[in-house]
Amino acid sequence: MDLGWLRRRFGDRFVEDGAVAALYVRDASFMEFSRSAIGVVFPEEEEEVVELVRWAVENRTPLFPQGCATSLSGNAAATAPGLVVSFERMAKVEVDPVDGVAVVGPGVKLEELNLALARYGLFFPVDPGSVKSATVGGAIANGAGGMRGAKYGTMKDWVLGLRVVTGRGDVLRLGCRTYKCRNGYDLVRLFVGSEGTLGLITEATLKLAPVPESAAAVLAYYRDVETLVEDVVRVRASRVWPLFAEFLDAPTSALVGLEEKNALFIGVDVNAGAEEKVINKLRGLLRGEVALEAAGWEASMRLLEPRRRLFYGQIKAAGGGVLVIEDVAVPISKLPDAVRGLKAAAARHGVPLLLGGHVGDGNIHPATWYRREEGPARVENFIRDMAELVAKLGGTISAEHGIGVLKRELAKAELGEAALSYMRELKRLFDPYNVLNPGKVLPG
Repeated sequence: MDLGWLRRRFGDRFVEDGAVAALYVRDASFMEFSRSAIGVVFPEEEEEVVELVRWAVENRTPLFPQGCATSLSGNAAATAPGLVVSFERMAKVEVDPVDGVAVVGPGVKLEELNLALARYGLFFPVDPGSVKSATVGGAIANGAGGMRGAKYGTMKDWVLGLRVVTGRGDVLRLGCRTYKCRNGYDLVRLFVGSEGTLGLITEATLKLAPVPESAAAVLAYYRDVETLVEDVVRVRASRVWPLFAEFLDAPTSALVGLEEKNALFIGVDVNAGAEEKVINKLRGLLRGEVALEAAGWEASMRLLEPRRRLFYGQIKAAGGGVLVIEDVAVPISKLPDAVRGLKAAAARHGVPLLLGGHVGDGNIHPATWYRREEGPARVENFIRDMAELVAKLGGTISAEHGIGVLKRELAKAELGEAALSYMRELKRLFDPYNVLNPGKVLPG
């Protein structure tokens, strides 16, 4: 392995210090790996990424792309001796408010992007819980969703074009700068959610939206989760299209500073002056106890702050145990069945369970944990039952967290061998030497 070239080409942007590299070998999934990276490199230009891939091919060395490592599936972790490629220095932002697009580097954080867009009255709607640290490149690679998914969807709905470097060292310009684009096979959608296994993103052209004029939101408490999710279905059936519909179960609510009750955060974007009318309509539809109201865009976003602390509340509850945060989605009409089934499975296997998530688009994040001395057997049995449950309800085992390492076997059961065989052929086409994030997504 020729490390001398890395030292000459990148200078102090190639870090070999083991203590520094150790900070980059894992992500937020709480996975533990005995292997360590040979170092971390910080490219600043696309040509450097091309050279890195060609070096990796020549030296048969894995490259593990990384933004801010907020992944919960293991797809941003270095799972074998290789080189971590951190894109944090590729952070350009170019905004065209007339065309309604932003051309950005993969290292731009989503929150920083929205700060740059605010002066134009625009925003990028995708809003994961880790929005303050998640990068554009990581969100694209992961196919991220988030709290505004009920109205605005996920990354696949907002990426117009990409520049990527494949595992062959080729640069591909994909998609368009225009909102309408039919220039062949839709390879942009292939790369959104590919988890860095097919190519390394060096630039993204994103579609933007105007910041809504205003919003109205409420926080309501419920005695049981089933009634809460049934009310979300009721709201949607009443021709109200929520901007967000988020929930926390009672134990989790207490962990993030709310009352120990099941909490529903529901908001609607509105024209200025319509806030009270919408709040009153929500009050009439919701059977829970409305505890807080928010009128206005900023106030409605602040109402969500306890929900954004979900991850930290789950860490607190685990108390040093190994935290496992799951990510499933079912049709919205099946949410009550999903909640009942998850609670029954947790009780059946004797595992703790915290529930929260994006009920506005059918996405639930069950969280459980185990003590290292006890081992993961009961949690693994719960996850198997969870996968069977969501399959029966017409759902999926990964809505927005990706497959990574943790869900490869579950994906195998959901997709079937025929679909996986096509995916393996795609991997061989774009990355014939298996140097890009090897061991992720596809089961062995």
